[in-house]
Amino acid sequence: MITIKQVQSKADLKRFVKFPFSLYKDSPYWVPPIIKDEMASFDASKNPVFKNAEAAFFLAYKGNQVVGRVAAIINWLEVNEQKVRKMRFGWFDFVDDFEVSKALLDKVAEIGKENQLEYMEGPVGFSNLDKVGVLIEGFDHIGTMITWYNHPYYQKHYEEHGFVKEKEYLENKFLAAAADPALFEKANLLVKKRYGLREMNFTNSKEIMPWVDKMFDLFNESYAKLSSFVKITDIQKEYFKKKYISFINPEYIKFVVDSDDNLAAFAIVMPSFSKALQKANGHLFPTGIFHLLKAKKESKDVIFYLIGIHPNYQNKGVTAIIFNEYYHTFKDKGIINCIRTPELEDNVAIRQMWKHFNPVTHKRRRTYRKGLK
Repeated sequence: MITIKQVQSKADLKRFVKFPFSLYKDSPYWVPPIIKDEMASFDASKNPVFKNAEAAFFLAYKGNQVVGRVAAIINWLEVNEQKVRKMRFGWFDFVDDFEVSKALLDKVAEIGKENQLEYMEGPVGFSNLDKVGVLIEGFDHIGTMITWYNHPYYQKHYEEHGFVKEKEYLENKFLAAAADPALFEKANLLVKKRYGLREMNFTNSKEIMPWVDKMFDLFNESYAKLSSFVKITDIQKEYFKKKYISFINPEYIKFVVDSDDNLAAFAIVMPSFSKALQKANGHLFPTGIFHLLKAKKESKDVIFYLIGIHPNYQNKGVTAIIFNEYYHTFKDKGIINCIRTPELEDNVAIRQMWKHFNPVTHKRRRTYRKGLK
C-alpha cells in the first residue's frame, strides 16, 4: 500500500532532499546537490521566490520506506499576470512502480483542481532559473549541477498516466578547439564599430556587482517572448546575486555595453562542478568545499549558463563580441569541453547562434502536461 504524506517538518524536508541519494546511489551519472543548499531553497523564509509562489512537498511511503517525492508548485505571477493557469510540479523522483508515481501525480492534480487551474506541467521548478525537464535521451552522460538526472523508466510513467509532450529541450556540447576564431574575430570588430559597442571583462566579483541588476533586467527583456517565461523580481535579483555571483569565476562573465554604458548583451559561463559534487556527496564539510574550489580553479569543462541580448541588438552579430572574448579566456585556461544548458527545441535563433561550433546533441529532455478538467 502506498501512503502519501506532506512534508511538515525539517526532518521530513531532509528526507525529501535525500531520497535521490538512495535512488541513484549506484549511478555514475547522477550529480548530487549540496543538501544544506537544497533545503534552504525550499525554505520560504530564505528563498524570495515564495513571495510570489507557493509549494507543497510530498513523500510517498511503502511501509516505512520512502519510495518517491514531488513538489507541487503554483507561481502566482504566472497565473495572475500572464493568465497561464498552470499547476507546476518538479523534484519528481520515484521507484519504478506505477502506483507510486500515480499517487504523487494525483496529489499534484488535487491541488491544481482546488485552485481552479487548467493543466499541470512538469518537471519544472519555480522559475526559469530552475531545473527543467525529464531526461529522455543521454542517460550515459554525467549530469550538471543545473539539470535533473533521472532513470530511463521515468518517461514511460508520464505516458502511462496520460501525460503528453509539452516542450522539448536539447542539450549540446562542443569542443572548445572547434571554435574557429576566423568566424568571429572579424565580425567582432565590425559589429563593435557599427553599433558603438565594447566588451567588458572582469577580474573580481566586486567589479561585477554594480552591473548585476542591469544584467537581470536584460535577462527579463531577452526572454520575455519565450513560452512559459516568468520574470525575475527585484527581491529574487538580490537573492541570486548573493547566492551565485561570487561563486562564478569573474573571468567567465562577459558584458557588452554601448557608448552610454547601457548593457547590450551578457553571458555567464560556469566551470563544471559535476565531479566535485559527486565527491562532496551532498556535504560541503569537511572536504566537499575543497573539491568545489579545486573545480572552480582547474575544471577543463565549462557550462554556458545564460546568454542575454537586448531586443535592439538581436540578430546583429553581437554574439561575435562575446565569443571572441571567450575564445581567448578558454585558450588561456586550457578549456576542453563546452556544455550548453537545456534549450528549447523550437528556439531556432539559439541554434543559429551556435551552428559554427559543430555542436553535438548529447541529451534530450521534456516537460509533460495533462489537463485538470
